[in-house]
Amino acid sequence: MASKLHQLQAKACQATQFVSKHGSAYYKQLLEQNKQYVKEPPTVETCNELAKQLFYTRLASIPGRTESFWKELDYVKNMWKHRQELKVEDAGIAALFGLECFAWFCAGEIVGRGFTFTGYYP
Repeated sequence: MASKLHQLQAKACQATQFVSKHGSAYYKQLLEQNKQYVKEPPTVETCNELAKQLFYTRLASIPGRTESFWKELDYVKNMWKHRQELKVEDAGIAALFGLECFAWFCAGEIVGRGFTFTGYYP
């Protein structure tokens, strides 16, 4: 166990050295490649304005999202009414989706417990 810890520390040290040497070059390259997305002037006020725009844009998109939700719900209801005509492929996709939802629920529970499988910390 101690040797694994030592290896991990050595790798972390190497990563830190790499980032300290090449980090600013990567930062400059990243900004240069994505300069069309940078809003001038890059100030706190501009960031606040963009945050407000994002908030109200998302708020304005709620009616469209609720409409999509009701369409999807109607589709599921229709599929349930005509479940005799349901293909095995559709049932398999639905089962996999349910399994994925359950897996994400379990992962969230584990994270919420502080990454323990057996229970919560006292």
